[in-house]
Amino acid sequence: MSHLAKRNEFQQQIGDLQPTAEMWTAEQLIQWAFNSFGNHISISSAFGASGMVIIDITSRLRGSDFRLFTLDPQFLFPETYHLMHRVEQKYGIVIERVYPSQSPEEQEREHGDALWARDPDLCCQLRKVQPLRRKLGELAAWITSIRRDQSGSRANAQKIEWDSKFGLVKVNPLADWTWKQVWRYIHEHNVPYNSLHDQDYPSIGCTHCTRPVLPGEGQRDGRWAGSAKTECGLHVINGAPSD
Repeated sequence: MSHLAKRNEFQQQIGDLQPTAEMWTAEQLIQWAFNSFGNHISISSAFGASGMVIIDITSRLRGSDFRLFTLDPQFLFPETYHLMHRVEQKYGIVIERVYPSQSPEEQEREHGDALWARDPDLCCQLRKVQPLRRKLGELAAWITSIRRDQSGSRANAQKIEWDSKFGLVKVNPLADWTWKQVWRYIHEHNVPYNSLHDQDYPSIGCTHCTRPVLPGEGQRDGRWAGSAKTECGLHVINGAPSD
């Protein structure tokens, strides 16, 4: 059987499993994912509120026996780096940090100052999408914390799906959770979280492209404010890029 035929068969298997997976809890889905893919699956996290729930559930199921990576574009908030340190201490794991191929200084020399302001899509491509592609090339599946209620582009996310952009299985255990459910879990289980959430930052990215949301705005309206950009391009859901 050719590689393409094997991939098509695997995609079909994932498609057949989707109706069943939709009835699974986050705990059941995470357990299935690690039982199915072992050391060839990793949690991807930017350490937002939903990401912290994924980490905590996985720790309760597997102790420190799981992989966790993060994309570090080297423009994150100090509060995010502080939380990463707390995660390693609390859960007894080492976060795999994935960096861009260029340092901020090298990027500035090649593309000019403040690329994020002039061409945010290119900046995200260089500092997030390309590093993610390299990392996912090592894996058979990845776990994300995206939720359907975050934005219109995520409304159709499945709990298990084939990631056509990166060519592997994608698992979204919190796809059907609400923002209120996320915070209920955090408070009930004393999960650490980014202190910026207490300052009206529901979605936290790079310092240059993230601001607090205003009353009446959506959870992701603080990202790339003032531009038409709404997503990094890390995720593809039904053909539409999302992060």
